[in-house]
Amino acid sequence: MHNMTNTYKALSALLSYPTADLKMAANEINEILNQEALAPKRVLDQLAPLINELNTLDLLELQERYVFLFDRTRSLSLHLFEHVHGESRDRGQAMVDLKTLYAQGGLAVDASELPDFLPLFLEYLSTRPAHEASALLAEPLSVIVALKERLAKRKTPYAAVLRILEEMAGHEPKTTELEELRKAPDDDPNDLEALDAAWEDQPVIFGPGEEGCPKIEDMLKRMDTEEALNIQTQTTRS
Repeated sequence: MHNMTNTYKALSALLSYPTADLKMAANEINEILNQEALAPKRVLDQLAPLINELNTLDLLELQERYVFLFDRTRSLSLHLFEHVHGESRDRGQAMVDLKTLYAQGGLAVDASELPDFLPLFLEYLSTRPAHEASALLAEPLSVIVALKERLAKRKTPYAAVLRILEEMAGHEPKTTELEELRKAPDDDPNDLEALDAAWEDQPVIFGPGEEGCPKIEDMLKRMDTEEALNIQTQTTRS
């Protein structure tokens, strides 16, 4: 059974905080993605500007750009549940459930890491069989596509990584979910007042729920079902 280990790991690395190691590995990452070719070449080719930046820019500049984009701009947060509607209590439980899912799959998560961090989620997917990984990737697809659009609007080469993930999920995001995300405030990190207001606002949503109030739990239930089915299949086979 083929695991898409390297592609998911490579994309996880590209979305992580830039390090000297990442700079050194940039060309190798590009090669892995092109060898496994899990997205069309025209989409993989869109990574060229990001690979070029990793190769040529000073590490400090790369790190500053990364922080400015993903840490200072809430609407670009790589924490998936940041974009999901729900009480903080629900979100806390969802984090626990996701951590449990990772543990069942053999991925140990550092106590300081939040399990909904996209690079960590991709690392987990790298441990799963191909069909299961793409099914799980499809769950937060609306958030991934919304992030891609927001990054593209800022003309940052990081948009290409999200574009590849969109292609790998293999189908369209749910229209209603994506529309909700498109309505969300897309903050300008230079506008500190707007930034404070955005942090106070309700986050947006994905996944259907009761009375039209979507919840994170549905995504996790579907993930758990995937996992249970996978375990059953393996038990049947052995």
